[in-house]
Amino acid sequence: MYIHIPFCKQACFYCDFHFSTSMKRKDELVQCLVKELELRKNELENLVVETIYFGGGTPSLLTLDELQLLIDTIYSNYKVVGNPEITLEANPDDLSSAVIKELAKSPINRLSIGVQSFFEDDLKSMNRAHNADEAKRCLQEATQYFDNITIDLIYGIPNMSLEKWNQNLEMAFSFGINHISSYALTVEPKTALDTFINKGIYPPIDEALALQHFNHLVEKTTAEGFVHYEISNFGKPAFFSKHNTSYWQGKPYIGIGPSAHSFNKQQRSWNVSNNAKYIQSIQKKELPNTVETLSEADQFNEYIMTGLRTIWGVSLERIAVEFGPLFLQHLEKHSEKYINQGLLELSNGVEISEEKYLQSTLNQSVLKTTQSGKFLVDGIASELFMI
Repeated sequence: MYIHIPFCKQACFYCDFHFSTSMKRKDELVQCLVKELELRKNELENLVVETIYFGGGTPSLLTLDELQLLIDTIYSNYKVVGNPEITLEANPDDLSSAVIKELAKSPINRLSIGVQSFFEDDLKSMNRAHNADEAKRCLQEATQYFDNITIDLIYGIPNMSLEKWNQNLEMAFSFGINHISSYALTVEPKTALDTFINKGIYPPIDEALALQHFNHLVEKTTAEGFVHYEISNFGKPAFFSKHNTSYWQGKPYIGIGPSAHSFNKQQRSWNVSNNAKYIQSIQKKELPNTVETLSEADQFNEYIMTGLRTIWGVSLERIAVEFGPLFLQHLEKHSEKYINQGLLELSNGVEISEEKYLQSTLNQSVLKTTQSGKFLVDGIASELFMI
């Protein structure tokens, strides 16, 4: 279950997610999130909710009472496992000592903290709402109450030296963090960052620098005992993100709120990316979503894209069983050149024993990216798609 909270204090220059910096209709929208949860309760009639994820936007802008209301609504309308992973995305400036202590008493058991960098100049260049001291303070306090914490870090920032990137990683390790999500700075169309680069106000992205940072990230996290289980995600054993892993392994999910996406294996749907239109529709008890029925090729392509991003890879046995010999032959044919180039490899599957909820590919032949191929995975995957 994903719940999108479409509010932020201010707009980060690189962000293209749906949000509003106006809080005027926050109360109204929270009530509509409750109503959408109620309207869609039959969609997971035969399934059990294993994870709940508050994303955004900035979910930590909600009060604890509002978060509890949404959690209670899920429990009232859906079957929920005994100990679900419940994640709250939060910005450091929202996590005061009092808020952290209250969250620790709530059903929320995992924090995803948007640090991005421990350096003041980086945070200002991204227009982040917090400062470096707030990032360090909130981690110092949050780690006293939560074991399951992930932080976001951005690499490939123009003019960031390797030493500076290394200091970001060392600072993260110093707090005993068990999970890191790390992404290259990318330029999305129509963002402020895109405008700044086009006007020469901000330097262009340096792919070579990003690759250098990525390789250093993999090396350092491995040395610290992290498992690089997905291209952008590094977790200690038993601290992988159950929620995000469900996406990558093709489990059904429901997305609640403006712009949120849903998936039931046969169809994908997404809500309107407009708060006013979302509220207006939900108040009429109408779902403001667009539905796309996935063809067999769509489902194959999605498995290739998600599977290659993970340590579990793409199971050839699964391709044969679920999609048939033509898809398997297509995959084998088009992956051959990448295997020869050392970007992909065929190997036996893996199983992480601590992660019992994960779909194992043990004793199966799987197609995976090599270390050299990881940074290029999106382009490689697109070349393997069935068109």
